[in-house]
Amino acid sequence: MIKHIVMWNVRGDTPAGKARAIEKLKSSFASLRGQIPGLSHLEIGVDSSRTDYACDVVLYSEFETQAALDAYSTHPEHLRVRNELAEVRTARHQVDYAGPQDCVCI
Repeated sequence: MIKHIVMWNVRGDTPAGKARAIEKLKSSFASLRGQIPGLSHLEIGVDSSRTDYACDVVLYSEFETQAALDAYSTHPEHLRVRNELAEVRTARHQVDYAGPQDCVCI
């Protein structure tokens, strides 16, 4: 299993503006469920800490294989979502790893 974690900061000059951007991000990624071969789990989390160094949103997803994750990056539905969200995000961070051998589990 390959774990794919992406975190974003989103545009929005007001709390309501950020909330609209977050909802757009959530609905766009939710539309991928059942569309991507090898994508076995997808969840979107919204930051509740409100710390100045936190990202606004996190995507946690699991892929059956590295090949499935590689195919996801060029899948037409993923590219559609990426294009939909291009103007929404201001920063993006990503980590991919095979678990559990590549992590410290407590």
